[in-house]
Amino acid sequence: MRRNAGNITIRDSLQEGIDFILTHPIDLLFLDLNLNGEDGFDVLRKVVSESFHTIIISAYKEKAILAFEYGVLDFIPKPFDQARLAQAFQRISNHEKQEGKGLRFLAVKKNGNILLIDINELLYVKGAGIYTELHLKNGRKELHDKSLEKLEQLLPDSFGRIHKSYLVEMAQIQEIIVQSGSKYMILLKNGELLPIGRTRYKLLKEKLFKEL
Repeated sequence: MRRNAGNITIRDSLQEGIDFILTHPIDLLFLDLNLNGEDGFDVLRKVVSESFHTIIISAYKEKAILAFEYGVLDFIPKPFDQARLAQAFQRISNHEKQEGKGLRFLAVKKNGNILLIDINELLYVKGAGIYTELHLKNGRKELHDKSLEKLEQLLPDSFGRIHKSYLVEMAQIQEIIVQSGSKYMILLKNGELLPIGRTRYKLLKEKLFKEL
């Protein structure tokens, strides 16, 4: 049975709730890991590939690391106050990166299933409108529902923004190439060339020299 209270929609079963999440536009999901005795991770595994961010609210603090590995933006331990909740909203509006141990997997939808891609397999990410293309080290390419901006919040610091349309694993950059007409490119270790945004060239150069 469906009940509506203003802009709040209530579902009477976990499966109905999942169906609603997957068929309606959502900006942000707050998810408890204890759903009347059912495991919230079952929901997380099904929705983590979607375009929206997920924030976990839970008393199970020991599950925070696993939640971050699956790609949540924040983990709010219970009990929490209004200030902690406001901090989570602030992180979203300021596009702050996630805290915790960091992302281990990126989940993508493929052939009706959820495919978990290990971050160690990721070479770079290319913006493709409201979606992104995940370019893997084995040459494979997968489409992700999250935007480049949302993935930038989730990916570890080993990935850097080199262009408005590209996030790259910094360790895979072989050199910076300066072309005529003030065009800048990076040469990856696999031989691919990617553009560098003019406003990002200086910061990227400084970062690379600092890591040498």
